[in-house]
Amino acid sequence: MSVRGYFVAFSKCTVLLSLRILLLVPAGLPVRSQGDSQSDNKVMDNITVRQGETVFLRCAQGDVVTHTAWLNRSSILYAGEDKWSVDPRVSLVTLNQEEFTIKIENVDMTDEGQYVCAVQTSSRPRTTSVHILVQVPPEIINLSKDIVVNEGSNVTLMCQASGKPEPSISWKLISSSGSPGDLGSDDEYLEIPSISRQKAGTYECTAVNEIDADVKTLDITVNYAPTVSAGRDVGVTLGHRGVLECEADAVPEADFEWYKEDRRILTGLDGMEIVNTGSLSKLTFFNVSDGDYGNYTCVAVNKLGSSNTSFLLYGPRAVQDGSGGAMGVHSHTCLLFIVFLPFLLRF
Repeated sequence: MSVRGYFVAFSKCTVLLSLRILLLVPAGLPVRSQGDSQSDNKVMDNITVRQGETVFLRCAQGDVVTHTAWLNRSSILYAGEDKWSVDPRVSLVTLNQEEFTIKIENVDMTDEGQYVCAVQTSSRPRTTSVHILVQVPPEIINLSKDIVVNEGSNVTLMCQASGKPEPSISWKLISSSGSPGDLGSDDEYLEIPSISRQKAGTYECTAVNEIDADVKTLDITVNYAPTVSAGRDVGVTLGHRGVLECEADAVPEADFEWYKEDRRILTGLDGMEIVNTGSLSKLTFFNVSDGDYGNYTCVAVNKLGSSNTSFLLYGPRAVQDGSGGAMGVHSHTCLLFIVFLPFLLRF
């Protein structure tokens, strides 16, 4: 080993020994209230830094300093110009008679804690300590998955977040067939007892602290049995086209069945066609005949239940019968007026 190598090794051993002696002196003692300039241990104000930022650690020196070092807990980061830390984020900024400054880039939670600048002078050792506080933006780390439930079920949603300071949680229903809006919950668990179809939709969880906010969403699907709208009777002339429409509200979407009296109707037979589109079913008659007139029933079915409604398909004779009475009364009144008109003119 060269003379220089021996000297470097000896210097490191000397620094380490000096630091060990320094660490025997209680560190982190507050500055004396009398402002005693002879105090050997000084505590600086906490340094608050956000995750991912760069923090600078500065320590005053002096003309009579023989050795100096920055330590994190029991690890030496820098001893003078010699870097002892293997962390590439730690580097030397300034080392002169006035100050000894190092920096830590891309700060993380593992960097939080106490740091000590140990200075060996010709007369006595002294230390300066500072505590780094790392603030972390919120992150939602555990959110309930999208769920499908039956109407009337009890539902519990969970939203857990990390961050420093600890984030607050809020819930919002942002899309729904009911009334979207804040749900008045500031807990990581949201309880929805006996859920209704109006509570189905997209739920938003927001985690907030003084650094930032994180937002995530989930969907709740509520299944319920079909509800069929009231049927509308339809009048159609013989030989013309007629359509009966049946609409059902259901989740999952309903399957439709059509009946005339007690006989189920199959599409494509007897000149009739059934077309289902989402919540709507249409029964079409392409060429209405006498045999088509009568009562029809639409039944909507899903796995939770069924519902039905009735229709009447009637012809033009029924239309005439419904209005013929009124026409007869009107004609009879006009005839009486004509008969008695000459007698009225005599007066």
